[in-house]
Amino acid sequence: MNYLTFQRGGRRLRLLAAVVAGALLGVVPGASSEAAKKSGYAIGTDTCGSGDLAFPRIQLDMKAGFCAGLVASEEDRLRFPRAIIQLPGRDLFVVVDMGGWGHADGRLLLLDPHAPQGQRFKELLTGVEYPFGLVIGPDKKLYASTAETIFRFDPLADNPRGTVETIIRHMPGRRIALPDGTRIDDSAHPLKPFVFDRSGRLFVNIGSHDDDCVTPAPIAKPCGAAEGASAMASIWLFTPPAGGVFPVLTPKDPDPPHSVYARGLRNSMALALHPNFPDAGYAFLQGENGRDLPDIFKPNEEINAIEQGRHYGWPYCTDVSTPSPEFRRVLQSGVYKSLCTANALYKPPLSLMPPHGAPLAMLYYHGGRFPELAGKLLVGLHGYRPTGSRILIYDVDDRGFPKPSPAPVHYHVSCAADPTRSFQTDAGEVAAAPFEELISGWHRVNGVRPQGAPVGMTVAEDGAIWLVEDKNRTVIRIDRAAGDAAPPLPCEARSQAMIDQLAAFVAGDAQNTVRLTTLRKGLVEKHCVGCHSDFGLKPGQSEADKDGAALRFMLLQDGWIYPGDPDAGKLRTRLRGLGAEKLMPPGGEHLPKTEPGYTRLLDTADLLVAKMVPGTRMRIKSGPPQRKFFGRTNKECGEIPAAKVVVVTQRSAVDKPGFSRFFRPADSYLNGECTDDDGYYIRQEFLVPVQ
Repeated sequence: MNYLTFQRGGRRLRLLAAVVAGALLGVVPGASSEAAKKSGYAIGTDTCGSGDLAFPRIQLDMKAGFCAGLVASEEDRLRFPRAIIQLPGRDLFVVVDMGGWGHADGRLLLLDPHAPQGQRFKELLTGVEYPFGLVIGPDKKLYASTAETIFRFDPLADNPRGTVETIIRHMPGRRIALPDGTRIDDSAHPLKPFVFDRSGRLFVNIGSHDDDCVTPAPIAKPCGAAEGASAMASIWLFTPPAGGVFPVLTPKDPDPPHSVYARGLRNSMALALHPNFPDAGYAFLQGENGRDLPDIFKPNEEINAIEQGRHYGWPYCTDVSTPSPEFRRVLQSGVYKSLCTANALYKPPLSLMPPHGAPLAMLYYHGGRFPELAGKLLVGLHGYRPTGSRILIYDVDDRGFPKPSPAPVHYHVSCAADPTRSFQTDAGEVAAAPFEELISGWHRVNGVRPQGAPVGMTVAEDGAIWLVEDKNRTVIRIDRAAGDAAPPLPCEARSQAMIDQLAAFVAGDAQNTVRLTTLRKGLVEKHCVGCHSDFGLKPGQSEADKDGAALRFMLLQDGWIYPGDPDAGKLRTRLRGLGAEKLMPPGGEHLPKTEPGYTRLLDTADLLVAKMVPGTRMRIKSGPPQRKFFGRTNKECGEIPAAKVVVVTQRSAVDKPGFSRFFRPADSYLNGECTDDDGYYIRQEFLVPVQ
């Protein structure tokens, strides 16, 4: 029976950087930017792989001996891919496409990498609510999860939906009731990664209902949602009957029993079992997504060695034995007295990982293609902070545990050529397991690639590593490459000079100054500070300094703001819930109804961006899909899609007859071959007024 929940200093590129990027792409500076782009990746003639598994090579900063090929992109109608796995004995893969946050239009897709481009996917299941987990079970069948269920099905059947068999149901999903009766319409962590051990036992992530369980002070009681026999922020264990295979549930069957295997785990998106687990002493590892403190460098993410019955800290402890100040009273008495420092219930992390890196995938490599990775632990960092967007490689001992080294142990920050930070807690530097980077940096480079967003990973039977990116809508295959590693590509953060210029534009406009203050007070300070960062706000700042700090922070974030074009930036799409990513701030879908003036506040944000640069907003005229634009010396700088908006600073350019000069376009349309100093020009007839 089927009880699955189906519901319907960066822009100014030096000449050397341009030469390097051009050489890597098979083009040279000054030549046309005709290289195709898919999901923001420039595609040249080079490939990664061999035979009919040779795919267009994309330029990632990778360990020597490895390359990455683009198997599929948004052109293949991927929306928000989050997991991938190979079908045993077949050269076929199943991909989970979640559709996006706030949607119930998830799909499971069959991927045939040998098929022609554009014909590689077949829809298996549609209308699935928050699919994520994807595992080959001990019975060699394919298992998947929704927000509330785990099911198996036959992806090769003529009618895959007709083969769906639900084995677990009624887990805490998107809509939950807390122990105190509070109802939550959209739990913060509803996804259900899961793993089987060799005996068929099933371990499932039950994520926390919110970021930190912090309620109005004083907090005198433990976090209710994380307590009891059905605790959230935990890993649940389901044990199959004799024979090791879970039966299909019928309408009259009770939900299968579970126990809380381990608790105090905010969101166990990355789970890995050593092949010999559950034999005594072998590793069961979890990658912890820590709480969102304002500091960009704390708390650190964690690798936890999971043991039955232990507590791993959330929400009371962060990092290594660091008490959360909000729960001071809870930690003074009762079962959690001195939990973080002197309580046998608590097990501190085996190792810290880069702060806010967001580990969403973890696996042991076992394959013949890369002997140097044999038995090692791979961890994918999806993160929205500059410590994320990379794939880590950990050496492990014979039982599968990463091996911590004495402090200091360093990690990279995006665009940094050398280790720049050591693992630290409030008590100072701490030991941690060192790692290599299979993919490093993965920062955006104009004209070459977007910022990386890895989620699910798997090792194919031929030893190749496959991964999916949600934000960039791609499937990527990692294969062997000859020669030395390519030199790192240049960093593409918005330059400080441009941030200064934009801040001066806003400060010089009385109306925009008022808009900025309104936005800072009504949105940033009220709803945003503490979720992702402090926005540069510090005690003792004047009102003007606070405005400037908040603006500069937003301008520094990759893709948040494109001056003159609010529709193109993440600030608008995240605040209004227009894209696949989560709406911000959490719970923001209710604010237009519960907070007077909130809708006007969002409009104020749009106006601030639209009016940021002095000039005339013009729209690229309809016609061909792309309109080329140039530098002063006629060097081609990129192409802008029709209907996009630019700010024209000279309608009739004095130094380029027949052209209009405009402010720097959205970065995704630059090819990396021009500089801001040279200016950007487009033919006058390609512009029409914004209505």
